[in-house]
Amino acid sequence: MGKKGVQEAIDEMTLALLYLTSFPDGEGSRFNEIAWKNYSFEAIDRLDEKDLIINPRRKSGGGYKYVYMTEKGRQKARDLLREMGMEDKPVYERFVFRSIKPEETDQLVNMEKACFPPNEACSEAFLRAIVEEAGDRCLAAVDRESGKIAGCLYGLTTNETIFNDTFLADISTHDPAGCNIMILGLEVLEAYRKQGLARELVFNYCRREQERGIRRLVLTCHPNKVKMYRKFGFRDLGESASKWGGGTWHEMDINLNW
Repeated sequence: MGKKGVQEAIDEMTLALLYLTSFPDGEGSRFNEIAWKNYSFEAIDRLDEKDLIINPRRKSGGGYKYVYMTEKGRQKARDLLREMGMEDKPVYERFVFRSIKPEETDQLVNMEKACFPPNEACSEAFLRAIVEEAGDRCLAAVDRESGKIAGCLYGLTTNETIFNDTFLADISTHDPAGCNIMILGLEVLEAYRKQGLARELVFNYCRREQERGIRRLVLTCHPNKVKMYRKFGFRDLGESASKWGGGTWHEMDINLNW
């Protein structure tokens, strides 16, 4: 491989540094990551033109001191770090985030049984239908060492705006052209809990679906999980009409595009 030019080297090093020093946007959408642009303005402009970052100044004319990372930019930065033999952020050193594969359906079925009581778990037949019909809406966190799924977040697209229990049992409710996603499960195996994996699944899912043009994510959770989802940026819409599993649920949502 030939040597890279100085300009290309500056751009790549700048992108890697932006990625390594990025942090959740505390004043906007928490799932979006921002970084201070204390680097060459010319390099920032070039990265913006390649859609590796988003420079807010381009869109509004303001004098913003930060930039947003795009998913394309995040992946490019990770690739560069591997090329340079440098460490990534710990969670990405250990896990790969990607859509579930058909051959991993059994793992999802077993994870559902492990993470939900029998009265709340979706049926095996329904889970298999989800992977077949809406596998691109199922985001898995895969352990790099074992190759097994450690956690998963999945849902169905629809133009409906309110969660109802049919979404948890009837695959015909899935509309591939829908503008909203009903989240049906966020699952992390016990051995991988308390490591921030659930948050990364949510944030990666939000960023991915935002770039796909999805407007909202909607979910239901038990009252004791409301605080957790609020930290992820979801709004509590109050008690849901859901009677799934015989429990009490709260409906929550997050806007991705509005």
